Amino acid sequence: MFSQRELDRYKRQMMLFGGEGQERLKKAHIFIAGAGGLGSPISIYLAVAGVGTITIVDMDVVDQTNLNRQILHFDRDVGKKKTASAEEKLQALNPDITVNAIDVKIEESNAVKLIGKANGIVDAMDNYPTRYLLNDVAIAKKIPLFHGGIRGFYGQATTILPGTTPCLKCIFPKAPPKEVFPVVGVTPGIIGTIQANEVIKYLLGSGDLLAGRLFIWDGREAHAEEICVERNPACEACGSLRTTKKPAREEK
Repeated sequence: MFSQRELDRYKRQMMLFGGEGQERLKKAHIFIAGAGGLGSPISIYLAVAGVGTITIVDMDVVDQTNLNRQILHFDRDVGKKKTASAEEKLQALNPDITVNAIDVKIEESNAVKLIGKANGIVDAMDNYPTRYLLNDVAIAKKIPLFHGGIRGFYGQATTILPGTTPCLKCIFPKAPPKEVFPVVGVTPGIIGTIQANEVIKYLLGSGDLLAGRLFIWDGREAHAEEICVERNPACEACGSLRTTKKPAREEK
């Protein structure tokens, strides 16, 4: 299943989860919505870990103002499509994976088709209407949604397992006002790597996921906490679903 180059590349992590775990990563397909501040570290770490197929979708071009945080993109990429820049970097990082970089806006008319047969959806967006759309698709397809959000020195993350955990609408029933918000580059770096870690744990079936828990990061104080969140039976997105099993953190 693995070339010698792959065996050498993944040697240190295969010490943790062996060839079977690495094969799970290789067979996996993860959809990443956004190739910006969060999408950059998420895609980088999933690529180097050996997630076999990464679909990354974005419709923007690289701007000079992106470069303090969107580490997939370099100064030479200003004016280039983010998807082209992302594909170039991710394939250079790991030529043994498949990268599908799609330059399109995620909308209700195309979201289901774009996500296709992916094993999970990563929310690396900066707007709630698209996040709610991803949430709806995750519920319909019964696949996990790995949420992350940032502002300034602050960030949040959670893992949504449809039918088991609160969905995004349960946690955030109303979208915050749309704005151009400040951000320091390390914040999406921290939250993005947490999201990538959640994806890897989910694919491996290892560890406790942020299921039913909202992780909150305060970079100013170097302090992290978590809030337990519960499903809303009247949620307009997932209220009709029934719980089928205990949250991942409760499984032993």
